[in-house]
Amino acid sequence: MSHKRRPRRRCATVLAVTTSLLGTGVVLAVPSSAAPVAATVRADEGATVVAEKWLDARTVDLTVDSPAVGASLPVRVILPTGYAAHPDRTWPVLYLLQGAHDDYTSWTRETDVVDFLADKDVLTVMPASGPTGIPTDWWNYGSPAAPDYETFQVDELMAVLRQKFRAGTQRAVAGVSTGGYGALAFAARHPGTFGAAASYSGILDTTAPGMPTVLNAIVARENLLPLTLWGNLLLNRDNWTRHNPYAQARHLRGTKLYVSQGSGLPNGDPGNLEGALLEGTLWSQAQRFTRQLEALGIPAQVHFYSGGVHDWPYWRQEFKASWPTLAAGLGLK
Repeated sequence: MSHKRRPRRRCATVLAVTTSLLGTGVVLAVPSSAAPVAATVRADEGATVVAEKWLDARTVDLTVDSPAVGASLPVRVILPTGYAAHPDRTWPVLYLLQGAHDDYTSWTRETDVVDFLADKDVLTVMPASGPTGIPTDWWNYGSPAAPDYETFQVDELMAVLRQKFRAGTQRAVAGVSTGGYGALAFAARHPGTFGAAASYSGILDTTAPGMPTVLNAIVARENLLPLTLWGNLLLNRDNWTRHNPYAQARHLRGTKLYVSQGSGLPNGDPGNLEGALLEGTLWSQAQRFTRQLEALGIPAQVHFYSGGVHDWPYWRQEFKASWPTLAAGLGLK
């Protein structure tokens, strides 16, 4: 299936006083709302499908009203090719998470994931993670009404997929940039829920030098107060620790893992200096995370490569390289 490419900005960055690079990939307008469905579908946890729009025989965009987030959010679902031919079969689920300042269409816009997965027996879901692309339960000064994208994606959305698309119990999760954070954070914070997790240029040690500044800048770029994410790094250190894949790495035991990261400069794309600088900013914290896995005796498929930029040409390659790991976690041959 082909997708018409829309104009996009290059990887936008901001340099902080500490020389930490801030910002991430592409920025796109949010797609127009989907057409309403004939009947509302409510999942067990209270999430409601209020609209759906079929793009082709295998691809559908849902609008899901999420009590956890307190908003209606878009979700793209790709059905396996054999879905209609096997009406009694359940399917393992692959989550593909967006990066910062992007949206839920990024994976189908920037990759050939629809065609690549055509012969794979997996139900694929690409949920919105909000404007920052950080799929987490926000602190928002302790407000019980703070948006919780983690509950939406891990619990509410899975209930929808079980009810509407015969989702099975096996799951894997992969993501780029802040989505890479989400993939490893979900797997660590929900042990045993995901059979595999893959991060491509993700933020995997949120309290490593420079990383709080990066995260604060991502939040601030969307005109939100940085403290609303997980609070103050010192006063709310426990909350930061609970959300840090590095600090929670022991809970990844038994999950099949794939971690990739480029060093940034020097790189083969001189036209994207900002993307190279951002990739380099994430280099040391990714290495620290994988050293933590080694110290814990937790195996992982790791690909650290020289150069590279924080952009899709590299992530497309890494996704395909990680497929055997993801497939094993999904129980696929």
